[in-house]
Amino acid sequence: MQPEKFYYDNKIVRNFGIATIVWGIIGMTVGLIAAIQLFKPGMNMGNQYTTFGRIRPLHTNAVIFAFVGNAIFMGVYYSLQRLLKARMFNTFLSNLHFWGWQLIIVSAVITLPLGLTTSHEYAELEWPIDIAITIIWVVFGVNMFGTIFKRRERHLYVAIWFYIATFVTIAVLHIVNSFELPVSAFKSYMVYAGVQDALVQWWYGHNAVAFFLTTPYLGMMYYFLPKMANRPIYSYKLSILHFWALIFIYIWAGPHHLLYTTLPGWAQSLGIVFSIMLIAPSWGGMINGLLTLRGAWDKVRDDVVLKFMVVGLTAYGMATFEGPMLSLKQINGLAHFTDWIVAHVHVGALGWNGFLTFAILYWLIPRIYKTELYSKKLASFHFWIGTLGILFYAIPMYWAGFTQGLMLKEFTAEGMLKYPNFLETTLRIIPMHVMRSIGGTFYLLGVIVMAYNIARTMKQGKLVADEATEAMPLEPLNELTESGWHRKLERRPIQLMVGALIVILIGTVIELMPTMTISSNVPTIASVKPYTPLELQGRDIYIREGCSNCHSQTVRPFRSETERYGEYSKAGEFVYDHPFLWGSKRTGPDLAREGQKYGNAWHYNHMMDPRLMSPGSIMPNYDWLLTQKLDTTTTRTKINAMRTLGVPYATGYENKANYELNKQAEEIAQSLSKDKIKVKSDKEIIAVIAYLQRLGTDIKANKTANK
Repeated sequence: MQPEKFYYDNKIVRNFGIATIVWGIIGMTVGLIAAIQLFKPGMNMGNQYTTFGRIRPLHTNAVIFAFVGNAIFMGVYYSLQRLLKARMFNTFLSNLHFWGWQLIIVSAVITLPLGLTTSHEYAELEWPIDIAITIIWVVFGVNMFGTIFKRRERHLYVAIWFYIATFVTIAVLHIVNSFELPVSAFKSYMVYAGVQDALVQWWYGHNAVAFFLTTPYLGMMYYFLPKMANRPIYSYKLSILHFWALIFIYIWAGPHHLLYTTLPGWAQSLGIVFSIMLIAPSWGGMINGLLTLRGAWDKVRDDVVLKFMVVGLTAYGMATFEGPMLSLKQINGLAHFTDWIVAHVHVGALGWNGFLTFAILYWLIPRIYKTELYSKKLASFHFWIGTLGILFYAIPMYWAGFTQGLMLKEFTAEGMLKYPNFLETTLRIIPMHVMRSIGGTFYLLGVIVMAYNIARTMKQGKLVADEATEAMPLEPLNELTESGWHRKLERRPIQLMVGALIVILIGTVIELMPTMTISSNVPTIASVKPYTPLELQGRDIYIREGCSNCHSQTVRPFRSETERYGEYSKAGEFVYDHPFLWGSKRTGPDLAREGQKYGNAWHYNHMMDPRLMSPGSIMPNYDWLLTQKLDTTTTRTKINAMRTLGVPYATGYENKANYELNKQAEEIAQSLSKDKIKVKSDKEIIAVIAYLQRLGTDIKANKTANK
């Protein structure tokens, strides 16, 4: 039998590599601007399209799906071909995947600043883009499995297991979380409501971290780290245990984002239990990676690429230990909604995802260009400035999180809240946010230096677009020579994919189905009524402006929160909320009981210039709401859509909805005129005031609560 000659496609790897660097710089720059706005809100230049609420989801989407996403495809397309000893299945599909993914990212860059968002964290893109994501993901899957089927290597290496699990799980996550009813070309309402929507969102949100930011990177770690160190992976058996335990346990952990909310207690408990269990497989992967370098620490000292890998794996270990700790109720009660979570997330993102990406770029680009890295000194500078950036970012955010969490819970000896005004905590942690932005600047500087280094490396070499190689044809599958059930499974990609699918569906079905199908799990409250047409329009403006990025809408059953905000939240309050708006971070106070706390004039002035009503506030001005006309042409469609989703609007109500809207708007405008504020009833500010004044008023609020 003669070896077969073929060519690896390095051009597609190069394309994804360049996109990784370009989008990385863009995404991190947007993140830095957003960080600066948290102590200098004027950094949005008075522009409604660059406020924190609108560019924060742009930052997260850019770094997750543009920077990390392109890095994943770069690493997968490079390693998959070499592990399978086959060129990618179809060059056209490779290019369609590349350009389709970039088009999706560009659409996010356009739509998110325009306020076109579902408000679902890490899944803000509206329904037409969701469809495009589905199509391109299928293209990627066809290309990947097509390559697997035409392979010349019978055995599927451990990295490919992680790639397969990533593909199938992300498909399930995206489809289930994207059940939405289109209202217009770029507006939809989530099919789920309230607590059900929250459960689905954080099942998706946590597992987007698990299966987009973790499993594909583990696959790349299993391929690239042994190559970089020129040593075999430490333990094959540990890799098997790591893989199956990780994908089984991870899928259950999402509810730990919803502790102390109205999510059923059994679901919260499952999230906690599996989060703690998650330490074992996560650390198993980290240990398998670090012990691969046993006896090679002298090489690590001299090789900057391995330094990036070691710090990346260490950050992974730190983040995957801290995550389960944060799922413990005692710790979660203090940390949730604070900057502690921001620090935790960025240790993983900057250390694990960022540093592994940089290591792979530094190792891979010179090889496909058949040259040496332009400057090892610049790479070393990048390593140290990047590490310093992580420290300057994470330490102040931990400090800020501890400070905020403790201040908000502190009582005086007389039993009164020591810091009743939420703004007091905001002002106290501003120096930490300044330090955080310095850390972000250091980290971004390192990436820019890397971009220069990589560009010079490319310039001094020449891309081998089609790299010639050869390998023996695929040997027939011989059942007699196979030993062990897993070794057999490693040679059967479809069975491996089905096995991974079954494993991730077990936790999914057990956690989601009871809450989604048993109505008694979400008890109704008779006094809770659907939003009026004006309130519904105001809610959509609230979503458009990204207000839920800074304000939560759920009061947890802590004395510190009920004293500050009012009655703790009940599941039945949110049955008409498509989508839910509980939020995940309190940069500002909770708004669940905001209704009727202040007069209409207070809200008008607060939106025009927050510092008029709250001196020192870091909230940006929303003065465009005072002049922009409310679009009421969509009211009819929105009422019909909500009725389709089960909101009990009377049949034919859509025909008089705008009449009711105008009537309520006139009442608010007249009340403002009594306070010497002249504003037409057709302005967006009127709808926002209507919505804010409705919040929490369907059940009796604690009238003594203060902000």
